[in-house]
Amino acid sequence: MKKTILYKFLFCTFLLAICSNTVAQKLSYGNPSEVQMDSLFIHQKVDAILTDAIQQQAFPGVQVLVAKDHKIIFHKAYGYHTYDSIQKVQLTDVYDIASVTKILGPLPAIMKLYDEGKLDLDVPFSNYWKPWKNRKDKKDLTLREILAHQAGLKPYIVFLAEVLKKDNTLKSRFVTSTSKKRYTHQAYDKLYIKNRFVNKMYRHINRSKVSNRKKYRYSGLSFLLYPKIISDISDKEYATFLQEEFYIPIGATSLGFTPKKHNITANIVPTEIDSLFRKDLTQHWVHDENAALMGGVSGNAGLFGSALDLATMMQMFCNFGYYNYKQYISESTVKEFTKASFLSNQNRRGLGFDKPLIGNDTLPINKSYPAPEVSKESFGHSGFTGTFVWADPTHNLVFIFLSNRVYPNRKHRNIYNLNIRPKVQQVFYQAMDKKK
Repeated sequence: MKKTILYKFLFCTFLLAICSNTVAQKLSYGNPSEVQMDSLFIHQKVDAILTDAIQQQAFPGVQVLVAKDHKIIFHKAYGYHTYDSIQKVQLTDVYDIASVTKILGPLPAIMKLYDEGKLDLDVPFSNYWKPWKNRKDKKDLTLREILAHQAGLKPYIVFLAEVLKKDNTLKSRFVTSTSKKRYTHQAYDKLYIKNRFVNKMYRHINRSKVSNRKKYRYSGLSFLLYPKIISDISDKEYATFLQEEFYIPIGATSLGFTPKKHNITANIVPTEIDSLFRKDLTQHWVHDENAALMGGVSGNAGLFGSALDLATMMQMFCNFGYYNYKQYISESTVKEFTKASFLSNQNRRGLGFDKPLIGNDTLPINKSYPAPEVSKESFGHSGFTGTFVWADPTHNLVFIFLSNRVYPNRKHRNIYNLNIRPKVQQVFYQAMDKKK
């Protein structure tokens, strides 16, 4: 009888442990002390760094969210939307996340299609993007090489130059002020792009030169192609695929493209005062011009989201594809994409994901990227507008940094000059050591 009771007790304890561990894969709110981190140290250090950054006009406002062991132990906002100090940054504010789109937009879709055997990393990419079959310098490039920025592709093409005249006025054959039958790709209020302009973008990418030196060279060009590839393979519109497969089931309700069209009720932080294209303060519409010319739905930029929803997606990656009772992407796939595939070639990058600098743990904070204390298994991405997300499975730590450093213009570079994001990130690793 006693043995039976003991076995039942042990079995229930075992089930409780499993359930607790499973539930713990979902983010919840907690205190730093619950995860053996020094709360006072964190707040004092982060407050000092970010207050100084705002005073030095690295950005007018910022928010930081950090989750440790699935608990959000820090989420704080500083400053204002703009330097007029009228509208304070709120924790629910939505940001244009710029290139962070790459790892939260096309990349999870690519990973899922790879899981399903519909994409192969090591066959020619021209199997999926047919125009490259006839391009001698591109026909044999693989998806692995391209995602790792190892293929030698041109870094960027300024497609805005194609729609501007010499006097910087817009070409009427490509841009109109009202929506028409062949002009439904909206770039801004009263700015509609000819639908077929995207084909012109594709042709430029197809004809672009490829370097013979197969070394790390960051390129965003392929990310302009992924939405069409994802749509063709999945038989769903790219944005719909992401909503149905990831954002809605995971609860990331703010994540999406073209917020102006979808009546997002949260405050959206403005980016740059655009004197060239939009002739206005860019807000509610994507900042990146290439994404704008595609109607705001792209793979290189275009996503908007809140800190909490970005943290949810990054926690899913940190859990190797699992979140709240659901395996979104297989563990083996997440590990394949988040490791450095060409490390022997001095390329730190994962597949789509950014990784720490090689030898990062030996560098001082003013030269590191990101903080020197992050593990070699960690990964993330930064965004041109001043955004940054990072996940560290070794320490089970997710770091979200959202700012609009491009306000009032992109010449503001103190976010880089002062190395602010690694400095803030470092505080949380140091706070763990304080409790040891």
